[in-house]
Amino acid sequence: MSVSAPLAAIRAQHPLLHCISNIVSANDCANLALAIGASPIMAQAPQEMADIAALASAVVLNTGTPDEAKFTAARTAGATANRRSIPVVLDPVGVGASPWRLANIQSLLQQVQPAIVRVNAGEAAALLGLGGSEHGVDSLTAPKAPAGLAAALAQKLGCVVLLSGTEDLIADGQQLCTVRGGSDRMRTVTGAGCMLSVLCGAFAAVQPGDAFTAAVQAARFWKSCAEQAEDHAAGAGSFRVALFDAAGSMTDEVFAGE
Repeated sequence: MSVSAPLAAIRAQHPLLHCISNIVSANDCANLALAIGASPIMAQAPQEMADIAALASAVVLNTGTPDEAKFTAARTAGATANRRSIPVVLDPVGVGASPWRLANIQSLLQQVQPAIVRVNAGEAAALLGLGGSEHGVDSLTAPKAPAGLAAALAQKLGCVVLLSGTEDLIADGQQLCTVRGGSDRMRTVTGAGCMLSVLCGAFAAVQPGDAFTAAVQAARFWKSCAEQAEDHAAGAGSFRVALFDAAGSMTDEVFAGE
């Protein structure tokens, strides 16, 4: 599952990624998409969701900093994408943070079928009804059997699940892949998981029939970016910038070699 071919395809095709993001990570998500050659649009108004989603190559739904309008927009964009066989990536940020958020995300999942769901351990547990332990939107506890969590959630939702952490686990109910590596400094960057979700959208956009491969490739690429960034960073601020530099340079190298 080399990342070279899809990275070259992203740079060549400039797929439109419709991202309903959150105020914390929207700018970084857009910049990462641009760094690898995708074209992000961060629209949020429910009134234009159907029109924009219909033009997209992938739709990424992020439930961070939610409100009623954002959930309405997510349902419309996701349903439109489903009807047109456009890949949908769901990042249920902080799903266990409040009963209101959990109920709205469950409602969203009843109306929209994602191709990929990107979660942390606490979010996976909450979606499975296991009482995931979260502080705000961050997972505080690592489950004893994260592979089992990923596999169970994939079976429940009928999609690919990317459970990110020190090791990323990708499951589709039948197969499981573990992606190792990365950098501990990822924990110092707000929105690293949100950015991984956007990468899932980009990789799925250029190979819409294989969500499992797209999720594995996105995870491997992001771990590689983190490793390269760590070599060039002096602290949290420079590490964040180095992530974008790594994503862009790695994509440039692949595209130049095609």
